[in-house]
Amino acid sequence: MKLAVQLLVALGLLIGSIATPVIAGENDPLFVNLTTDDSHRANMGIVFGKNQLERGHPLTIFLNDKGVLLGSKANAQKFPEQQKALAELMGKGAVVLICPMCMKHYGVTESDLLPGLKVGNPELTGPALFKDNTKTLTW
Repeated sequence: MKLAVQLLVALGLLIGSIATPVIAGENDPLFVNLTTDDSHRANMGIVFGKNQLERGHPLTIFLNDKGVLLGSKANAQKFPEQQKALAELMGKGAVVLICPMCMKHYGVTESDLLPGLKVGNPELTGPALFKDNTKTLTW
């Protein structure tokens, strides 16, 4: 019986330490991984990032998988709101990276990208993702 109680206490401590919430510091960077071409979901990620940028959090948005379609000028009629918001964010200091493998997969060329977008590579994406205290979210 004593062993069972000890195991339950240990399990409770372990679960409690795993479930501890992480609180963002005042200027912690935010890395938004945007994988969708669904207009509503894309807006959610972009607007969330915008709100945090306005609160002093450096923002990187990574367009990958179907998210690369948002960065293509050829899709301006399908994503006018998202493309306008991305341009405004870049104008305010946000970095928008785009996945080169996903571009190739979905037929998006570098010459078709919105102005200011940067084609991701390990030297750009890694430091943004792994910078100390960076928080990440995915849509």
